[in-house]
Amino acid sequence: MTARLIAALLWLASRLPLGVSRALGRGLGRLAWIVGGSARRVTERNIFLAYPDMSAAEQQRLARRSLEATGELAAEMGFVWNRPWHEVQASIVEVCGEEPVHKAIAEGRGAVMLGPHLGNWEVAGLYIANWGDALALYEPPHMQALDEMVRSARERSGTKLVPTDARGLATLVRTLKRGGVTGILPDQVPPVEEAGENSVFMGIPCFTMSFASKLLQRTGAAAFFGFAERVPGGFRIHFLPATPELYSDDLDTSLRALNDGVERCLRLAPEQYQWEYKRFRVRPRREPDYYARDWVPEHPTQGKH
Repeated sequence: MTARLIAALLWLASRLPLGVSRALGRGLGRLAWIVGGSARRVTERNIFLAYPDMSAAEQQRLARRSLEATGELAAEMGFVWNRPWHEVQASIVEVCGEEPVHKAIAEGRGAVMLGPHLGNWEVAGLYIANWGDALALYEPPHMQALDEMVRSARERSGTKLVPTDARGLATLVRTLKRGGVTGILPDQVPPVEEAGENSVFMGIPCFTMSFASKLLQRTGAAAFFGFAERVPGGFRIHFLPATPELYSDDLDTSLRALNDGVERCLRLAPEQYQWEYKRFRVRPRREPDYYARDWVPEHPTQGKH
């Protein structure tokens, strides 16, 4: 029932003009701010940690705007997932920094877009199928009834989805070695210790995935950070080349460069980052637990540049 309701709401949202959907989403975000709850609490704590030099009033404004942007993201997903790809692509008003990507592909290298939870990452993921043979790892949603909808939505621009198992990984490696492309969310916190290491993001130590760094080592692909910024009338897609440190054999150096690249992206649109995600977690778990209900914020000094 829940899955059918979500699918129905997304379909209804897809019938609305994009600007109207976003306005409704901002309203939902403002309501979430007023109601409070975990989304607001985590957002406020993350912004406190990430921007300690901001005044309390500035932090509150950014946190409130972030929840509104999350509401916009949710409301526009009907348009992004249910409208024909040519209509979604027509809403991309500008693409910045794409020339180095084309150069790398022309040289026969694969391309990996590292797309953080910023702006609308689904639009950025759909767009990279324009680069060539696109393939992405896919894990079905928790609500199995939504699997067909999500899968068809993500494949309709030309990307092929493969499961997140050994066979899927092997297919991804082969695709990149022969000059294909893929997209990875680099700021997800892996569920197991073997999948990453603690590194620094926004000056705060947090658990960081090692998958992207190891994939680049195995395939020789070129890496680019990318995201679809929400702008009036549609989206502006940004691509930023990775720094040489990301390709380092030293994992600690590579992970630091990975997080620095995400930070470079979110500086362009900090309110559109998914700040309600518990990004500043470490493994193995240790104090302080920034997301514990009894944690009292105080300006952090550990890990600051």
